[in-house]
Amino acid sequence: MQIFKFALYLLLTFFLLGILIFVHELGHYLTARACKVTIHEFAIGMGKRLGGFTSKKTGIKYSFRLLPIGGYVAMAGEDEGGEGSEDPNAFHRKNVFQKMLILVAGAGMNVLTGFLAMLILTVGMSVADYPLPSTVVGEFVLGAPSEITGLQVGDEILQINNTKVHTGYDLIYEITSQGYEPVDLVVKRNGNKVLLRDVRFPVTNESGLAVGNRDFNVLAMESTPVTLLKTTFYRSTSAIKMVFDSIGGIISGRYSVKDLSGPIGVTNTVSQVAQQPMAGWNILYLFAIIAMNLGVMNLLPIPALDGGRFVFRVIEALRFGKPLKPEWEARIHGVGMMILLLLMVVIAFKDVFTLF
Repeated sequence: MQIFKFALYLLLTFFLLGILIFVHELGHYLTARACKVTIHEFAIGMGKRLGGFTSKKTGIKYSFRLLPIGGYVAMAGEDEGGEGSEDPNAFHRKNVFQKMLILVAGAGMNVLTGFLAMLILTVGMSVADYPLPSTVVGEFVLGAPSEITGLQVGDEILQINNTKVHTGYDLIYEITSQGYEPVDLVVKRNGNKVLLRDVRFPVTNESGLAVGNRDFNVLAMESTPVTLLKTTFYRSTSAIKMVFDSIGGIISGRYSVKDLSGPIGVTNTVSQVAQQPMAGWNILYLFAIIAMNLGVMNLLPIPALDGGRFVFRVIEALRFGKPLKPEWEARIHGVGMMILLLLMVVIAFKDVFTLF
């Protein structure tokens, strides 16, 4: 029975990831078409082609492939000297800014998808009478450390350390990620800004990681189109900030490689979320988070990723439209791809061992 449930959650995970792969490649595809680049194939998945069709009008092959771990848009002349390089509409013949636009379009579509999912979540929960949390302290739990160290009922929290907060959602995130140590708060109290130093929150240990916990309830915001958009925007920016916080945490040693997850680890998270109250809303939130994570991660300046390819286009722009030798770029991306594949294997083994 447990194996059957896990299989269902695995299918759900790959369905969610499949949507994100599709919209990512759709971003590249639509932008390439707008720039009049010749496209040979639009593929979802990697490896052996399972099915699809070829457009009689454009000659573009649309494919579903065996391994649901990615996808691609095959364009003429992606690597100068490669297939289709003599085509006047080949990728490498476009100006550098068109190339840049095509490269970032996939990640942009992921971030946009995450934002739309967050908007649906925020509006949907509001319609279902879930209040929008503000950053105004409503009441404390008994013996709250934050009250003892200076916070008061009615304080509107504006900033935690150097990070501004705008909604109750990013307030919770910042307390969780920073509140395991004393923090400085900027609050609005009786119309004036007040700096509170060394405010403490309860600290718990979750899987070996110390995290802060909010020890007060907040007041609700009035649900209006403005507050709904505000909440959506700041929940989205907080999700993007989460990516950079995680990278910084790995560099600083707060997080380790064991905290990274691949599809199997994501499946485990999906299964946990699906068994909690408000499962539908939580899965939609997780989908939004993953979408923005994929978008931001793809733009990191790492060889083989869109961000790594974008760096080469920046170099091309700085050289007044003269790219580096294609074979140099191909070798660098090849090494980057091998490292990424090795990391994926290591994470997959880690995720499997975590299940048992």
